[in-house]
Amino acid sequence: MSTIESKDVHKIVVACDAGMGSSVMLASQLRRQLKGSSVAVEHTPVNSIPTDADVILCHVGLAARARATAPGVVLVPFQVFIGDPAVTRLVTTIKNGGTING
Repeated sequence: MSTIESKDVHKIVVACDAGMGSSVMLASQLRRQLKGSSVAVEHTPVNSIPTDADVILCHVGLAARARATAPGVVLVPFQVFIGDPAVTRLVTTIKNGGTING
């Protein structure tokens, strides 16, 4: 398990697998929630996670592929695309400070 301090998060990548666009909606929601912070949110295929990602968000079904693509990067898996507690915790930690585990 990797960790990162919230102050060191500059880029969150929402990784997906050619689906129905739910992850695009999640990325847009995160951008709105983190507006005013210095955190960029990108949406990429799970097999193309950029090397400068600080945190990866992906559905639990893609977690193994995301870890293989970006080993050592903090990975936050979630179950549902909108309103998942893991995503809410991530946003709260970035806004209020703390350690992100993944």
